[in-house]
Amino acid sequence: VVMPAYRAALTLERTYREIPLDLVDDVILVDDASPDDTVDVARRLGIRHVIRHDRNKGYGGNQKTCYAKALELGADIVVMLHPDYQYTPMLLPAMISIIGNGLYPVVFASRILGKGALKGGMPMYKYVANRFLNQKLSEYHTGYRAFSGEVIRSLDFTHNSDDFIFDNEMIAQIFYKGYEIAEVTCPTKYFEEASSINFTRSSIYGLGVLRTSLLYMLTKLGLMRWKILT
Repeated sequence: VVMPAYRAALTLERTYREIPLDLVDDVILVDDASPDDTVDVARRLGIRHVIRHDRNKGYGGNQKTCYAKALELGADIVVMLHPDYQYTPMLLPAMISIIGNGLYPVVFASRILGKGALKGGMPMYKYVANRFLNQKLSEYHTGYRAFSGEVIRSLDFTHNSDDFIFDNEMIAQIFYKGYEIAEVTCPTKYFEEASSINFTRSSIYGLGVLRTSLLYMLTKLGLMRWKILT
C-alpha cells in the first residue's frame, strides 16, 4: 500500500488503523513536505517505509516516489490509498483479490458507480465533471487504485506530470498498453479534515483531462507521437 501524503496528520491514523496488515506486506508513506507533523504521526504508527520530500513535488511527483519505492521492494500488487480517510481501506481485500486471482490487472474504487458520492458529500461540480468527462469508466478521477506489479513495471511514468493530471496520464498509458481496468463501488467521505482541491484547481484539472484525451486519441490514430505513450 502506497500513501501519497500532504497535511495528513489529522486523518492518517484513522486510515492506517483500517488497513488489513495481515494481507498487506508493506506500507509506504511519502510526505510531500507537509507543514504539519504527518511524518511524526507515520513513524509513531510504526509505518516501516516513511519518505519525506525536502520540497513539495506535487501530487504526481509524490506518486512517482511511491511507485519507485514499491518497485524497489519488489511489489506484486501496488495499491494507492490516500491517507485523508475519504476512501475506506476495508475495500483492500476485494481489490487485491481481483488482481491476485488474475481477473484484472488494474482495479479502481469508484465513488460514482454506486450512489455514495453525493451522499458522502462530494461537491456537485465534481460529480458533474466526473459524469461529463468519462466514457469507458464510471470514474477516471478516483484516488484509490490497485495495480499488478507487471502493470507498474511496464509504464514509464517518469515523464508524466507532477500535478494532479498525473492520474489521467497514467490511465492513458494503461489503456495504450492494452490493459483492462475493473471497478468496485466505493463509499466516500467529504469532511473538513479531508483533502480536496478547490473549484479553480478542479477546472484547470478538467482542461488537463480533455488535453490528455485529445493527445491519446491523436497518438492512437498515428497523427502524432506523445512522449509518455512511447
